[in-house]
This record gives sequence, structure tokens and C-alpha cells, in this order.
Amino acid sequence: MQKLTNKEEEIMHILWRLEKAFVKDVLAEIKDDKPHYNTLSTIIRHLEEKGYVSYNAYGKTHQYYPIIKKEDYKAKYMNTAIANYFNNSYKNMVSFFAKEEKISVEELKEIIDIIEKKK
Repeated sequence: MQKLTNKEEEIMHILWRLEKAFVKDVLAEIKDDKPHYNTLSTIIRHLEEKGYVSYNAYGKTHQYYPIIKKEDYKAKYMNTAIANYFNNSYKNMVSFFAKEEKISVEELKEIIDIIEKKK
């Protein structure tokens, strides 16, 4: 599974949400920095080449759909991020977000509850 560019990842999030879409449907979902239709079509074809999407052909038009699950992508790249930025330590990751005030005490307690329920 190849790493996606930021724009490819944005497109994949749209496709995961829509499940199936034509290029015009994806274009309609992009809020900021809308690419030209042809540019978007090229990005989606790159996603196909990378093995992330496939399509159903309707004449000259293609309806694209994801073939990689969002959960699979998230698992692979979250593990990579934790390895690269937090020295394979989930404790370091959670500590980072706590220091940056990106996670509250209540959320930390919820995480502890989840862990304790798993035991």
C-alpha cells in the first residue's frame, strides 16, 4: 500500500464517504482549493494505479469506488506515524496531545475506561 499525497488522501476521504462517485460528484464535495476537472480526473486515475480505487464504466464515464478500506489505511499509516514520530510509544503520543492541549482529562478518562473494559 503506497502512501498517498495530501490531495489524494482528501479525495479518498470523499470516496470513502460517498462509497461510489463520478469525478463531478467528487469535485462538488471539495470545499477549498478546487482543482480543475481534468486535474481531479488525473488524481483519481493515480489512485486507481496505486490500487486504492476501481471503477464501473458507463460508456466514456467512470464511476469510482474505493477498494481499500478506510480502516486498513488508517491502521497502516497511524502505526507508521507512531513509529516515526513517537518512537513506537502510544504513551508518548498521548502525552504529546495532552501537552498540546488537544485531549482533555475527560477524554483521557474515557480512554482508560475503554482499556479497563478490555481486560
